[in-house]
Amino acid sequence: MFFHIFTYRLKKLLRTKEMIFWTLAFPILLGTFFNLAFQNLDTADHFTAFPVAVVADAAYEADPVLKDVLSQVSTGEDPLFSLQTVTEKEAEALLEGRSIAGYIKAGSPYQLVVRESGLNQNILRLFLDNLNQTSAAIALMGQEHPEGIPALLAAAGDPQTYTRELPSDNPPPKQILNYFYSLLAMSCMYGAFFGSDEVTDIQANISARAARINVAPVNKLKAFLSSMAASFLLLTVNMLILLLFVRFVLGIDFGSKSALVVLTTIVGSLTGASFGAFISALVKKGENLKVAIIITVSMAGSFLAGMMYAEMKFIVQNTVPILAYLNPVNLITDAYYSLYYFSTLERYTLNMAILLLMSVIFSVGTALILRRRKYASI
Repeated sequence: MFFHIFTYRLKKLLRTKEMIFWTLAFPILLGTFFNLAFQNLDTADHFTAFPVAVVADAAYEADPVLKDVLSQVSTGEDPLFSLQTVTEKEAEALLEGRSIAGYIKAGSPYQLVVRESGLNQNILRLFLDNLNQTSAAIALMGQEHPEGIPALLAAAGDPQTYTRELPSDNPPPKQILNYFYSLLAMSCMYGAFFGSDEVTDIQANISARAARINVAPVNKLKAFLSSMAASFLLLTVNMLILLLFVRFVLGIDFGSKSALVVLTTIVGSLTGASFGAFISALVKKGENLKVAIIITVSMAGSFLAGMMYAEMKFIVQNTVPILAYLNPVNLITDAYYSLYYFSTLERYTLNMAILLLMSVIFSVGTALILRRRKYASI
């Protein structure tokens, strides 16, 4: 009887287009839009050398310090400028055509010529101000304490560093990951529609189908578990298809712990389905109210997990940490990120333990509510 009910319930669910849309088609569409909108998010703040010119006149040729400094900041692995050595007339033409951010003229002090204000121009101005201050300090030292010039030049050429970089085995953090991890978490919680539908279909006072099921000579618990198993199977398949799409079509990195990523998706689906069943059992009103509650909780949880505004996840974690642990969307999102970023599993294990505890609480609550529900007449 279990497999008979399971099979027919699965066929019925496969014909329910709304379920497939919310747990598979809608997340795929949203994920595609995310990919188009955020594909350059992690490289948007990457600094690239900008074009600058220096006027090669007699003053420049007689200034080895300026030549050496400009050579250092325009070469190497991370140059500050893309330097051109030109005549003043050529520099004016390049500046007029916006081919350079500005140009430098040797002298005392060094002069900067720009056409407009902007980030590159401000960087260039700060660089030249610092160079002028250093040159003035050296000139003053030469007049008052010439014996200290070698030490001053050595200090200027070898600035002190008060921080040190420690090696890390962790991958680099990526802003884009949180959007897709929270998208998967939201889709898991949309599985609540499956759980809600299962409870609705055994409540005789809500639908005619449920009334027929209640008068059928079948154990109600067995019928419910058979139907719930079909819903959970379809939800899990949908989520795994979505996971494959996000990983291999959109190219989102989940780290090397693939088996645990799949396990997270399955546990997240279980939490979503059990949450929907609990809400449907708890709320005695019509289906529209249940759908509204599920959507509200899922979207609010997604917002707090950073799907709409990435910084919100950290704001919640820092200001109201208990809310982060009560939000299943955040727990699923954080579980994915823990697998990607951390080499240990402590944080991941905590997230998964809370999700499983939530699933147990929702399931037990559903069973306690439904077993006490009686009908005077059907």
